Amino acid sequence: MFTKKTLRDIDLVEKYVLLRADYNVPIKDGVIKGDYRITQSIPTIKALQKQGCKIVICSHLGRPKGQDDKQFSLKPVAKELSKLLDQPVYFASDCVGEEVKEAASKLKPKEILLLENLRFHEEEKKNDEQFAQEIIDSTNAEVLVQDGFGVVHRAHASTDAIARKIPAVAGLLLESEVDNITNVMHNPKRPLMAIIGGAKIADKIDIINAFIEKADIVAIGGAMANTFLKAQDVEVGQSLVDETELDTAHDIMDKARAEAKKRKFIFYLPQDGVVSKKVESKTTTRIVDWDAQVIADIENYPANPKLSASKVARDEKILDIGPFSGAFISGAMQLSETVVWNGTMGVSEITAVHGPIGPFAHGTELIIEGLVGKFGSKPFSLLGGGDTTAYIEHRGLTDMFSHVSTGGGASLELMSGNTLPGVDVLWDK
Repeated sequence: MFTKKTLRDIDLVEKYVLLRADYNVPIKDGVIKGDYRITQSIPTIKALQKQGCKIVICSHLGRPKGQDDKQFSLKPVAKELSKLLDQPVYFASDCVGEEVKEAASKLKPKEILLLENLRFHEEEKKNDEQFAQEIIDSTNAEVLVQDGFGVVHRAHASTDAIARKIPAVAGLLLESEVDNITNVMHNPKRPLMAIIGGAKIADKIDIINAFIEKADIVAIGGAMANTFLKAQDVEVGQSLVDETELDTAHDIMDKARAEAKKRKFIFYLPQDGVVSKKVESKTTTRIVDWDAQVIADIENYPANPKLSASKVARDEKILDIGPFSGAFISGAMQLSETVVWNGTMGVSEITAVHGPIGPFAHGTELIIEGLVGKFGSKPFSLLGGGDTTAYIEHRGLTDMFSHVSTGGGASLELMSGNTLPGVDVLWDK
């Protein structure tokens, strides 16, 4: 249960509220390419409007290099939010100063002002006390409502310093995120399955270790699987491998084997993969069956499979899990009550020559089909990680899952059992 006060636990009637949202969304040439994080903030905004609040929203966007880096302006977000709410959303070209002060002072109950990118000021990431006070003074903020789940794993001015100066409570999105993730980690319906992808073991080591202890099945995919495979002396050609993490891979597999001796537990690594010489949409792909050899046998019958059918060539890269691995993982989902998925199974951002599914996204699509009930059972599904959410959003499937997290790093930290500074600082119930 969420232990911090929320906007329901404090008197906000007609007060100036500083809402910290996470509008770090993909924008290209001033056009928003994915509005999931914006739409997820709307229930909190509407709850504040019901109390007649004067709402000032602050957020960051990307990693700008100073205030002249206008490709990271939040102005397109103001336009998008205005459309979604069907009302004007005023925009200030800075997040502190006279312009902000003047615009905020003109706000009437239920009206909204969006401030320019917080990270145009380096003081934001430095958690600068004076900068925090300037934001409060400029916006007339009486209460901070923290709803930017994607940033609460950082102690920045907008997640920490401001919360130490004025009353600070959680928004509805933050409450939902923390509740859903905490419940899955501490009181899941079992069997519990974790599917973990991504590029580097170092980025996911804490969450892998946490799930080896808590889950019934852990399946590994994405580029990080290559490091595990190489640690097992599987030929991986030119595949992305983190040579510095081979010992870590051995340690994780040793821990998994020890866990499997104590209880029913499966730690699954891909048995086949989609390989290619180039990472592009018009490349030629093939399936390499380095472990099961089922696909190689079937494709070559009645002749014996060629050696190349079970080996990645020196000039090839593993870019996706293969159909056998995808089928195994999807099948395991049908016996699971709860599935946590963090990280795509392959290079999912390469577009296809024909159809919506890229040449290295078939493994990821098999995971999706298993989660949404195409093969029968539909488990409770919790999705996290920036690349996973981006892919799901691109495919227009965010409504198909039980909970799609808006936070990458924050969800990882919470799943790993670590504390979130931006949540810890909020008022306790």
